[in-house]
Amino acid sequence: MSVLDEELTKARRQSGTLIRFADDWVVLCPTKERAETARSIATTVLATLGLRLHPEKTRIVNLTKGAEGFDFLGFHNHMCESEKWPGHYYLLKWPSDRAMASIKATVRELTQRRFVGRSLDAVVHRLNPALRGWAAYFRHGNSSKKFATVDSYVHQRMAILASNKHGLSGRNWATRFNYGWFTSLGIYRLTGTVGNRSAHALG
Repeated sequence: MSVLDEELTKARRQSGTLIRFADDWVVLCPTKERAETARSIATTVLATLGLRLHPEKTRIVNLTKGAEGFDFLGFHNHMCESEKWPGHYYLLKWPSDRAMASIKATVRELTQRRFVGRSLDAVVHRLNPALRGWAAYFRHGNSSKKFATVDSYVHQRMAILASNKHGLSGRNWATRFNYGWFTSLGIYRLTGTVGNRSAHALG
């Protein structure tokens, strides 16, 4: 991939700024034409290495005024209008739909009905490292709303598990197992752990 780095860096004035981590990369370009140039260069360079761009994962996205966004390294990146300064747009990032589906799948796996025989403390003991690790990665950005969604999902799953332990209907879990009960379990809560809420203009 260093060959691709070199070629796109040399053609920066004709294409854009390359950002790469391992084999994941994106090129930020001021115009669609320059984005097409970057794609053409990448296609040519990769062909010499016996590689090609993934037809489904490779696309040109229009970020202007939040028209579209793109996923990169687990984050969804999107230009959003400032509430304080209408007309000014900033590039924000938060966990992608795929990342959210992944953490929910982990929570669902660790709180399945088959664990009803275990103590809630034991379930929390297994759950906390997964939540803490996921949050540590996504805490740098604009993830507050997504973190609150994860906390709510964990609350729901733990309450349903508790309902099953006591032979109760899971339909009224919000009343039986409220916020106070949830916080008393010692579950790692993502809300309030976002480290950097600032946004940077794309330019």
